[in-house]
Amino acid sequence: MKSKATLKQIAKELGVSVSTVSKALNDSPEISDPTKIRVKEYAKLKNYKPNIIGLNLKNRSTRTIGVIIPNILNPFFAKVFKGIEKVADEKGYKVITCISNESLEKEISALEMLSNGTIDGFLLSISKEAQKAQKFDHFKTIINEGTPIVMFDRVADEINCDKVIVDDYDSAINATNHLIDSGCKNIALFSSINQLSVSSLRSQGFYKAFEQKGLKVNEDLVILTDNVEDFDDKIQHFLDTNLVDGVFALDEHTSSMAMKMGIKKGLKVPEEYSVIGFADGVWSRRMTPSLSTVSQHGPEIGAEATKMLIEKLESKEENYSHRTAVIKTELRQRESTKKLNV
Repeated sequence: MKSKATLKQIAKELGVSVSTVSKALNDSPEISDPTKIRVKEYAKLKNYKPNIIGLNLKNRSTRTIGVIIPNILNPFFAKVFKGIEKVADEKGYKVITCISNESLEKEISALEMLSNGTIDGFLLSISKEAQKAQKFDHFKTIINEGTPIVMFDRVADEINCDKVIVDDYDSAINATNHLIDSGCKNIALFSSINQLSVSSLRSQGFYKAFEQKGLKVNEDLVILTDNVEDFDDKIQHFLDTNLVDGVFALDEHTSSMAMKMGIKKGLKVPEEYSVIGFADGVWSRRMTPSLSTVSQHGPEIGAEATKMLIEKLESKEENYSHRTAVIKTELRQRESTKKLNV
């Protein structure tokens, strides 16, 4: 492997001081253009790379953001990352991404690995294991050490930091109202992410919509589980034993399962059976019939979270007040729900 030169070696070879080499590589006005060209060309020839750790210690800034995502296969998080990367690039920041795979241990490991001077701040969505166990001390430790965190989507009220969320509660009310107003009488509620904060808010919105209309939820039609395996076990004969004409599904898995169940049962969608899912991947548009969804605007969430973090990193204020930004969702009507008469 080709060896990498150091500032000292370049200075010796060119017969100049280490300070001159450093200033030339950083385009200092103190150095003449011919010297800059000479130093840069030689540094490139010798495969010189700056010592990032050394620069970090000197400048106290890496202009690098650490991102921890629970599941990169989830289309929502992929869209959030797209928004993060766009804004970071525009602002001159690099991004290092880690995937927790919903593991508390991996989440802690990623925080510890990147908080040693590698990054300036974190953007993250909490893992399932952390939310289920309600263990958030690792976030408090990082913040207390001086590294800022901005949480998005899955957040913890116990942590005093900036947050970006979607209007899960209000959007669930709107989606449920759509099913009720379109004539659905027996509406089921499905979730395989019941341990997450977002599922709780969406469930609350579902119940609130019924309450506002003076209706009562049929608890026999409510299936809330913590994982897809438990949900699939409970759902196997659901339509054989329950009369259902509408489903509000709180996550991607239960959305697709609700559609598959209705189609397999031979129900006419949406005339006899309507479904709204809390997901908006490409598959929801390509299903037959296509699935009506609550769109979470992932890129906007990622962009807003990145702006908030960079604003804090570049702020001169010592007493920076924490904020929570709420991104509005959108109900995208497709073929799985009846059109409302306006």
